[in-house]
Amino acid sequence: MLPARFEYHRPESLEEALQMLSTLEEPKVLAGGQSLIPLMKFRFASPSNLVDINRIPALDRIAEENGVLRIGPLVRHHDVETSEVVSARYPVLAAAAPQIADPIVRNLGTVAGSIAHADPAGDWGSVMLAVGASFVLRSAAREREVAASEFFRDLFTTAIEPNEMVTEIRVPAPSGRVGGAYLKLERKVGDFATVAAAVHVRMDDGRIGQAGIALTGVGTTNIKASDAEASLAGAEPTEDAFAEAARLAAAAANPVSDVRGSAEYKRHMVEVYVKRGLARAVESARAA
Repeated sequence: MLPARFEYHRPESLEEALQMLSTLEEPKVLAGGQSLIPLMKFRFASPSNLVDINRIPALDRIAEENGVLRIGPLVRHHDVETSEVVSARYPVLAAAAPQIADPIVRNLGTVAGSIAHADPAGDWGSVMLAVGASFVLRSAAREREVAASEFFRDLFTTAIEPNEMVTEIRVPAPSGRVGGAYLKLERKVGDFATVAAAVHVRMDDGRIGQAGIALTGVGTTNIKASDAEASLAGAEPTEDAFAEAARLAAAAANPVSDVRGSAEYKRHMVEVYVKRGLARAVESARAA
């Protein structure tokens, strides 16, 4: 199918783009287009105006500044995959980036676009929940910062207002020994996750000082496994502690049966992957 008719706009600055989002009828931001264009072709989305931000300079920046990793709205998945600062200091992001879809999508698609699309089978949502990220949302009138835990509202639904766009992703810089893992079950390379788990840990004097755990593909949004995280605070990194956290994470999941597997199978795999991910994250933190 072909998309419905729309007007195409190519602003030269971020301010011009934000003004367009405030004044145009039913606008949509075009960055990588790897989620939006298929929706438009199937007419699940029919924006009247498309605002292409790809020619705006300096939006593809990824850098660590003032205790925060800053990811701009035109940073591609591949940029994260090849970033030296990410590979050296942000293990969950480094583990997830090579597993995003396929090389074509990774070269074109953007991290911010994936976050804004809010597919519960999308990988970045869980990663950002696990590391405690936040998202800067800007309109022509204001700027606000929303925590990842408050950003994902429902299926393909976020805290973004129609006249706003994600202008930056902020990931807290790690302190102390940190480790992470992203484990993903997929039917074939490039497929959406049947189940995936993002795990982030910080070690303090041989114990788990803080843990972040989030789940992909087992609910109407990416799920932050808060009870599992709380169970690990101050705990010794033992198999029993990992097993209990994994059990609590599985209890937080709300999968449905479909062509990728039964709900029972998916919940079991959450437990397997969280337990395995915690062991891997602690091991990498100890080696840091």
